[in-house]
Formats: sequence, C-alpha cells, structure tokens
Amino acid sequence: MSSDQRAASLAGIHILDLSRVLAAPYATMALGDLGAEIIKIERPGSGDETRQWGPPFLGGQSAYFLSANRNKKSCQVDLGNQEGQNLVRTLALKWADVIVENFKPGTLEKFSLSLQDLRAENPRLITATLRGYPQGDDRPGYDFVMQAGAGLMSLNGPVEGPPYKMGIAVADITSGLFLLSGILSALLVRERTGKGQHVEVSLFDSQIAWWVNVGMAHLVTGNPPVRWGNAHPQLAPYELFEASDGYLAIAVGNDQQFMRLCQVLQHPEWAADSRYRTNPDRVSHRSALHEDLQGVLEQQPVAQWTQQLDAKQVPAGPVHTIPQALAWRNSLPNPVVSLLDDIPQIHLPWRFSDSSARPRYRPPELGEHTAEVWELYRSLRKDQ
Repeated sequence: MSSDQRAASLAGIHILDLSRVLAAPYATMALGDLGAEIIKIERPGSGDETRQWGPPFLGGQSAYFLSANRNKKSCQVDLGNQEGQNLVRTLALKWADVIVENFKPGTLEKFSLSLQDLRAENPRLITATLRGYPQGDDRPGYDFVMQAGAGLMSLNGPVEGPPYKMGIAVADITSGLFLLSGILSALLVRERTGKGQHVEVSLFDSQIAWWVNVGMAHLVTGNPPVRWGNAHPQLAPYELFEASDGYLAIAVGNDQQFMRLCQVLQHPEWAADSRYRTNPDRVSHRSALHEDLQGVLEQQPVAQWTQQLDAKQVPAGPVHTIPQALAWRNSLPNPVVSLLDDIPQIHLPWRFSDSSARPRYRPPELGEHTAEVWELYRSLRKDQ
C-alpha cells in the first residue's frame, strides 16, 4: 500500500458489487481507488468467470481478473437460496450506498432482489445497472460483438480489407467509465437532495456516445463514414510514416504546424504549394502529400525525426510496444504501476492536489472475506 495519507474523496461510501467480467467491475474498482469500501458478491466455487480467463495467471488468479478487481472484498453467496438473498437484501438496505449489477434483465427479480423494491425500502440507495443493449433489447452484451454492432469495426483496419476489432476491450472500458461517472453524479445529487436514484448504462449506447466527430460528420452530411486505416478523414498529414528503422506517427493539426514540419524536412516550399497550403488542400491531395513526405522521412531513424520535430513543436512520436510505453512512462515522476502484495497494478490517471486516489488493496482470492461479510450481515440483522 502507498504511504499517501491524504483523505480519499469516497471514504465512508459502501459499494455492493454484484457485477462480473470487465465493464462494471472496472467501474467499481475505480470507486475503490477513490476510497469506497467494496464487497464483491461471487458465485460459490467459481466466482467471477474472469478468474479462469487465462493464461497468463499469477498465483492461481488470471491476469484478466487481477486487472479490474483490486480494492474489493470477495464473499461467496448463493443467490439461489433464501439465506443468500437475505444477506444481499440486508447489505443493500442497511449497509450499501450503491449497488452495481450487470445481470441479464429479470435475474434479480427472480431472486426477489428487485432494485426498484430495494430503493423503495431504502430511498437513499443508488442502484446502477450495466446492460448490453438499451432497453427494448434484453440480450447480454459482449465487447467483441459491441465493437462489431455499434460500428467501431467498420472504421478500424486497413482501407482495403476486413473490419478489425480494437486491441483493447474498448467497449467494456468506455462503458465502465460512463457507469462510473453516472454513479459519481448520483452520489452528488444524493448529497444535495438526500435521495438515491437508478443509473443505467448500456454497452451499445456507450459506443455511440464516443463516435464524436465521426458520428457528427455522418449526421451533417448523411454519408456513411468509411475506413481510413491510420489516416484521419479531416486532417492531413495525420498518419503513420516509415522512417529508416520503424514507424513514425505525425499528427499535424493546423497550417502553422505543417509549415514547421516542412522546415524540419528541409522542404519549406511545400508550405506554399497550392496543393498543400491549407488543411482542406492537403486533405484533397493526401496521396501526393503522403508520397512526398514518405520520400524524406524514410531517410532517417525515428528517434532523430522525433527529436527534430519536438524541437519545432510538431506533434510526432514513435509507435511503442506496451513494454516500451511503460519504460518511457517509468522515466517520469509519479509511477503508473505499483505492487499490492507482489501483484502489479496499473494506476488510473487521476492526480488530485488535496485528496487521494490510488490502488489500495490487492485483488481478493475467491471467498477470501466470506466469513467477515457474513459476520457483518449478522451484526446488521441484530441491529434491526
């Protein structure tokens, strides 16, 4: 654990986590970094299915599970029996500030744990649901299928070739972040009004929400967006080039940057060329522009170009592997990886001046805190 003694913004907030896999557990993990106390309810014997998603494994636990479940207490509970249902209901009514779940619609009702009923009994309770699809479609959601169905794959990959998925589970992670922001907003509203509410996010709608400029271009023109590979539909040059020893990313965002790029490449005349003078000109002649730039950039290594372009404030950089990116980041202050009982954890990017946000406790073994949570349940029942 870190020696950070600053107060955490969500200290004293209790999260009852009924979720599994990645999107919602990622959101609850983030709440834990902000100081919330989390009890994760897991199926006896197997737990969260991502515990078995490997290799790789560390100490018998999958790296996948370890990536999204720090800061949590694990309690094995059979929701199919009355006592398990009583435990969850009691925690919801007497302990929890927030319940998070991502069951298929209708599952909690089958266990007599309707979120609406729980909020009726505890008006301060915030309930949060992560769905696969928006209301009206009760199918379960999976990241790969969401990337396909919400249009992301149609934009990713080579111009001439099949659609590609992203290398990271972006549908899950973006949905988890939207769920996190919804929960934080609901906590703020409750602070002002004293009342909880229901927060709902779907994986599908989360993908539509981050279409941003691509979606707006379609709404404005009516034209379906097309795949651009590593190029940008509205900017040029904004793509990869091959240097003498690897790939170089160049992202020119305005005409002044392009002028400085031309100076670095020792072709200042390109900035006055009628084909390249303005960004719309360059977009209209992107193939010729790419050919001209590539002919120069292939003559020197990536590091040399990066140094020269940085000096002229032209956005550019190498294509790093994951280990290379970590090595570069570790050369700077405030590390982004720390150990919790010898389990490495990647930090979330918050940096607060006056409050703490950090990984706090290692991901739990399955059922590690079952006895502790059942003792809490009995204590809460005794106080009724």
